[in-house]
Amino acid sequence: MREEEKRSSQDKSKNSFFKKRWVYPTVYIASAAIILTGVLWYQNSGTDQLDQSEYKATDMPGKKMNDQPAVEVNRAMENFVMPVVNEDDAVVQMQFYDNDGDAAEQEAALVFYDNTYHPNTGLDIASKDGKEFDVIASLSGTVTNVMEDAVLGNVIEIEHDKGIVTQYQSVKDYQVKVGDQVEQGQVIAKSGTSLINEKAGNHVHFEIRKDNVPVNPHEYFNKPLSALQDANVTEEKASSDADAGKSEDAAEEDVEGSSEEDAEGTTPAEDKPAEGGSDKKDEDRDAGEDTDKDSSSDSDTSTNS
Repeated sequence: MREEEKRSSQDKSKNSFFKKRWVYPTVYIASAAIILTGVLWYQNSGTDQLDQSEYKATDMPGKKMNDQPAVEVNRAMENFVMPVVNEDDAVVQMQFYDNDGDAAEQEAALVFYDNTYHPNTGLDIASKDGKEFDVIASLSGTVTNVMEDAVLGNVIEIEHDKGIVTQYQSVKDYQVKVGDQVEQGQVIAKSGTSLINEKAGNHVHFEIRKDNVPVNPHEYFNKPLSALQDANVTEEKASSDADAGKSEDAAEEDVEGSSEEDAEGTTPAEDKPAEGGSDKKDEDRDAGEDTDKDSSSDSDTSTNS
């Protein structure tokens, strides 16, 4: 009897507990919280797995990524080098025309073609034995121009940064095309000849340009690209344009003109009339005329008498 009484009392207490208004809402809220927590945990665990295995930065819509970031990093660490495999076997036949150089150096850096003197805007590099050799990329970059040109001897242009390029003229048997990515030291062509500088024979004409302004390659060999990026070359362009394209006749006229000006401007001192000399001569002439008149008057008077 006592056990049945206990069970009945427990049932009554349970029924009275569930009959309270706040019990069921509390149960519902707790259940919802448990379910929501489980869903969030599952989603987070799936995202972590994606980050570790399948996630790629390029999967993000609208985000542009560099296709070859490693190349850009390596390029920033590279230094400009001569466009030859072995520098010890190379010789510079003609230097860059330096506007600040002395007269002898500037004269030696003039290229005479079509009755006109042209300042050399790069380096003319040949082998010591005069034979052809492999031309290599001075710095990693993108080939932007491959042009056949009889006067220049064909041209390859490689861009290394916005506005910064290297040019390789007087080349043949080129092994690259526009759009190719080249590495520093990669063979891009063979040395050749050109009409504009036939005296150089078999060689490569190498230029470094910033914003289409040629700079002296010797100043940037073994220096990084950043050295040229920070350089100011606007003044060099102005002076180079002023000196470019001067013909032989114009040069001779300049020399003759300066000689004539010197001749006209240096009259010998003995040829110059003394100050007041003309006035003195006029006075002497007038005095002589007066004397002659007086003499003639005296002669007439004596005759009449």
